[in-house]
Order: sequence, then C-alpha cells, then structure tokens
Amino acid sequence: MTEQLLTGLYEGLNEDSVLVNEPLKYHTYTKMGGIADLFIIPSSYEETAFAVRYAYENDLPLTLLGNGSNLVVRDGGIRGIVLSFEKLTDISVEEHELVAQSGAAIIQASRVAYDHALSGLEFACGIPGTVGGALIMNAGAYGGEVKDCLQSATVLTRQGELLNITRDELELGYRTSCFAKKEYIILEGRFSLTEGDPVLIKEVMDDLTNKRETKQPLEYPSCGSVFKRPEGYFAGKLIQDSGLQGTRIGGAEVSQKHAGFIVNVENATATDYISLIHHVQETVQDKFGILLETEVKIIGEEL
Repeated sequence: MTEQLLTGLYEGLNEDSVLVNEPLKYHTYTKMGGIADLFIIPSSYEETAFAVRYAYENDLPLTLLGNGSNLVVRDGGIRGIVLSFEKLTDISVEEHELVAQSGAAIIQASRVAYDHALSGLEFACGIPGTVGGALIMNAGAYGGEVKDCLQSATVLTRQGELLNITRDELELGYRTSCFAKKEYIILEGRFSLTEGDPVLIKEVMDDLTNKRETKQPLEYPSCGSVFKRPEGYFAGKLIQDSGLQGTRIGGAEVSQKHAGFIVNVENATATDYISLIHHVQETVQDKFGILLETEVKIIGEEL
C-alpha cells in the first residue's frame, strides 16, 4: 500500500482508525483468515462516507465486515479496504421504534427491545451477528425473521450517497435481500415493534437462548449454520444421516453436537474449513441427490 494512499486516508480518518496488513482472524468468529491490506474502523457516519468515497475515487476494492459471524475469509486475505463497523454500535428507542447502528449486535438489539417492553425481536436473541449482517441476510430463527419487523434502513451507495430505503424496497426473502446486489452499505436499521408483556417476552427469550446453548456447539469457533435449509429438508439432518458428524479435515470438524455446524477445533485454516464444506456437499449430493447451498459467505483470495 503506497504512502500516498495512506496520506489521503488520514485526511478524513484518524490514524488509529486505519490498520495496515491486519490479520482478519482477529475479526472473525471462525478465528481464520489472511490479512487485509487496509482495515478501517470508522467512528461516525461521516468517516464511513469518507472511506467509501475514497475507495470509489481511488478504484480500491471495498469489502464490508460486520463481526465476521457468518463469514469465512480465505487464507490469502483481502486486497484493498476492509471496512469494519465495530465502533458503530448505538441503539436507541423512539416510542415503538428501535433504531440500531450497523455494528450493533442483533442480540443486544433484542435485549434493548425487552428493556423497553417491546415485542418483535425475540427471535434474534440467539443470532450471533450484527444488525447490518442480519439485514443483509434477512436473518431469522425459531419462526421469526428480520423482515417481520424491519421498517427501513439507512444506507450509503458505493459513491457515498446517503439513502433511506423502506422495507418494501429491500427485496427481503429467505436469507437474501437487495443490499449486496445494489452494493448498499448499511448504516442503521429501524425496527417497528409492538408493546408487550415483559414477563412473556423474557420467557420467550430465555427459552430460545436455552435451545441455542443446548443444541449449538458454542464452545468452538464457527461461522454458525453453514448451509441453507433445502426445501422440504433440514441440512443438519441430511449431514447427520450421511454419517458425516465428526469428520475432520485439518483442524476443521463437522460438529458432533449439531451437524449443520463446522467448527474450528484445532487451529483450522480457511482452506481446511472450505475443503470440509465441499466434502459435505459432495457426500450429501451423492447419498440423497440434494445439493446443499452455503448460507455462509466465503470471501478473499487463495494463498
């Protein structure tokens, strides 16, 4: 990375907001991934817009990173700029609306809703991602999903233009939305919630948290659920019935607790992890004729 490019970045960003050759394994749930040429952590929307415009004007690749919970970064890392929202975590409540910045944990958003006796985000109490990631994926669990309560999103275009997009414009479907297609950069989400009984809200959240803790392998680093649910089937059941639980490649293993998870049990590389994903896909397709589609996003370069 040239000194000229860094000098230009420092015109709109604090030097401690820009990390050079940053190992991405420190920023992903899987604890894997190569280096980012430039890792930028803006502390305001203005700094975010500056970094986005800078990437666009200097023809630099721009990659967005939430908390890395539904992501595998290849061992060769990522060129250009990686933009992290780990400082943009504010959550506020305005009557029946909850506004959460992109970097806020969606779990924390559900807790703030509970603190204000607001119902609608209980399903998110066990989703280990950011608000931005939840919007991009239309994240869901236990019968609820983001599109059920999202009202609008504030975004930046790749040219740094600020837009407010309503739910109806976001093309929210099963684990999909228009954000990636239109290259929108999410700054915040606005959720429309309803008044609820705090006791009942807590009962639901406690039940869902217990289900997550007892059924998911939270003791190991992972990307969460690896595969989308095939129509009419459950990915974890197909993997289990294929005899794949406990299968390892390098330090990556198909979880023995929940077959839909691949866990980093012993300093796995991204290459180990991705190779195991492919092995699972091939085995399930050979046995059942069903191709499992990945829910996890795989980015970056090979070594």
